[in-house]
Amino acid sequence: MSILDGSMRVSATGDLPPEHAWARYTEPRRWPAWAPQVREVDYPHEVVRAGTHGRVRGPGGLVAVFTVDAVDPAARTWSWSVRSGPLRVSFDHGVEPVGADGPGAAGGGSTAWAVVRGPWPVVVGYVPVARWALGRLVAGTR
Repeated sequence: MSILDGSMRVSATGDLPPEHAWARYTEPRRWPAWAPQVREVDYPHEVVRAGTHGRVRGPGGLVAVFTVDAVDPAARTWSWSVRSGPLRVSFDHGVEPVGADGPGAAGGGSTAWAVVRGPWPVVVGYVPVARWALGRLVAGTR
């Protein structure tokens, strides 16, 4: 990392129960349904697995390859590294339960979050897109 690199955390909270948000977050075939920046996913597994690789296609035909670095289903966290040409960005993701009586309340919704790491211009430009996508991820529709 250099002084030109940085990281930002972004999150969104919605009515979708955490187990459903987690499934949406970790099943690559479902990413295009809630992440408008992902148009197509080529990944060999139904659910993300540490140490595996895939490819995403975004707007304008942009193609990025990725490696899933870690997955912790019990903590509902996962991370991946994404590369397109010389550009490299990494992400940590997670889902946390929320409810009317605070985190973990039965019947509550969830907060999905991401930490974006990479060159500052990319991080700052990507955060609004990520916030929008995370809002769609945790929306109440299953």
